Amino acid sequence: MLDGSFSVCKAVDFSEIDPSERFNFISTTDEENSLICLTENVPKNVTDRIDNWRALRIQGILDFSLIGILSELLGLLAQARISVAAVSTYNTDYIFVKNCDLQKAIDTLKNANYEIS
Repeated sequence: MLDGSFSVCKAVDFSEIDPSERFNFISTTDEENSLICLTENVPKNVTDRIDNWRALRIQGILDFSLIGILSELLGLLAQARISVAAVSTYNTDYIFVKNCDLQKAIDTLKNANYEIS
């Protein structure tokens, strides 16, 4: 589990984002500019945001040949009726849950024999 509270945002652009800050998850599509970052680092030019997310990081570097790890975790959380946002990076995956669902998410994963630290 990562320290800090996160925000999921839509941004006008990324000109106000400091790329040296830790945990900036940035994506651009043909419809939007999205950002997940620590709430304390949300730029002023966001148009929408949802605060109070917490982050779980899958420990270790995941080989791309591994299949179904994220799917299994998300399936467990879906069965527990926990809304998530997920981000995959080159090394691993991150799962964001609302702070109000954090303990339920931890309990759900622990009951499935996942270790949370």
